[in-house]
Amino acid sequence: MNSLATELGESEAWLDRQLAYGILRLTLGVNILVHGLVRLPELASFADGLVQAFAKTPLPSQMVRLFAFVLPFAETAVGLLLTLGLWTRLALVGGGLLIIALVFGTALRSDWDTLGIQMIYAAIYYLLLVGRTCDRFSIDHLRQKNS
Repeated sequence: MNSLATELGESEAWLDRQLAYGILRLTLGVNILVHGLVRLPELASFADGLVQAFAKTPLPSQMVRLFAFVLPFAETAVGLLLTLGLWTRLALVGGGLLIIALVFGTALRSDWDTLGIQMIYAAIYYLLLVGRTCDRFSIDHLRQKNS
């Protein structure tokens, strides 16, 4: 009986980790998805604002503008994949690369408050990537289960 109680407790703890992982992945996914979606209808003004924000950095304005036009599409794609739990590893690596690019730009602007927030995003990408074995509530898990 005691081993059964231990087994049930371990099973419940494992389910808690899976639920926690799913909540964190879904929350990050919705956050990044909406980041991209709200920028899509106003791409030109978003790009103009970013070019202005980076005017005093060594980055060429054409490079900043190109990044500004690509960023919302990348955020939308990463966010959608994370929300669905589809190709999660690829989405997490892609999101991590986006955060690296954003941290670089933010550091060039010496915007340390924003950079601190971006480091939290980087930590969340890290946690989700190393914890992928807990990813039960996702399309990836369903695909793996059915193969």
